[in-house]
Amino acid sequence: MSIARLNVLHVCDHLGWEGSRMHGVKRLFSWMMPRFDQARFNVALVSLRKKDLSEETLESSGVDISYLHKSKFDPATLTALLKIIDRKSIDVLHLHGYGATTFGRAAAAMRRLPTVLHEHANLTATPWFQGVADRALEPFTDIAIAVSKSTADFVIQARHIPARKVKVVYLGAPYDEFSRARSVGEIAAARQGLGIGPDDFAIGTVTRLHDSKGNQYLVDAARLVLDRRPDARFVVVGEGPLRPDLEAQAARLGLGGRFVFAGFAKDVAATLSAFDLSVFPSLWEGTPLTAFEALAAGKPIVATDADGLLDILRHGYDARIVPRRNARALADEMLALMDAPSERARLSANARVTGGSYDIGAFVRKMERLYTILHDVSRRTHRRGVLEQDLSFLTGAGAS
Repeated sequence: MSIARLNVLHVCDHLGWEGSRMHGVKRLFSWMMPRFDQARFNVALVSLRKKDLSEETLESSGVDISYLHKSKFDPATLTALLKIIDRKSIDVLHLHGYGATTFGRAAAAMRRLPTVLHEHANLTATPWFQGVADRALEPFTDIAIAVSKSTADFVIQARHIPARKVKVVYLGAPYDEFSRARSVGEIAAARQGLGIGPDDFAIGTVTRLHDSKGNQYLVDAARLVLDRRPDARFVVVGEGPLRPDLEAQAARLGLGGRFVFAGFAKDVAATLSAFDLSVFPSLWEGTPLTAFEALAAGKPIVATDADGLLDILRHGYDARIVPRRNARALADEMLALMDAPSERARLSANARVTGGSYDIGAFVRKMERLYTILHDVSRRTHRRGVLEQDLSFLTGAGAS
């Protein structure tokens, strides 16, 4: 006898920031959605905002996506969301973002649907009106997932979800794609495409050009590195509103062609293959998908002690960790690794091991188990039975 597929709806506020074609949450959906077992799960996505007009669309990845074209506080969002829930006979809601978790839990209350609140942010507070909504809607939250330990603290303290409902579940990257060995020719082509010469030591980061990423400290550190090692070449891959400021900073420091702003890269795995060293100068993070990518690619890593990075990187094992907002410390570690090829090789090998435990496929298998439990238990027990189940698989490493 065949078992009916579960209909799962992911709801997000939007799919990126202005000026960023492939924001992290969008990339996460592009990896995650096609990996669900289509014989058992029918998974769709709704964005509350306008249609994504960039060429790197989720539709091109085969994702079933609807756009509601609603503004941030439009009450008609609830009606539009309910229509999709009813039309698709949704069994489980998986919610990402303030608007999605507000309207989504309201819809869940009306349709008695189990919900997952998934928090990707790592903030310290929420707007007062969001706090009011979160307190009112907490009873309609079956479980909350946080992408890091500090994000879990935010969910408990600022979003008013009881600690017993909050689980830290790390994301990941497509390990096979990023760990694939690249030929000499592929690496040479990737380096040439980024303007990296054959004798350059390439230090790179794939990032958003936003405050949280701390790239101004990388620019300062680059000057210190280049004063001692003019063969270094820095490559910042990504988009964002701070690009003009960062370019002006690099010009003031006289970095010239040794500091390249490469813009958007569609093939991040190929881009990473061009780097001799990956750097993360972040000031705060959830857990950045780019760190999972760098681990899977076996890159030696220099990173700051931003909370989300400390969750997945181990100083001296798969990365070198330095204090945030400290360009000198960042430069010193980069210089030390430039002069230590055997240490880079050791960090690289360990990074691949760590990266293997954060495959996005393992995260998807965890979600499949969670959805099944929610469907089988939540409505029958008026949400009270979900937390009585064995949910240890969510926080364990690797596939379950």
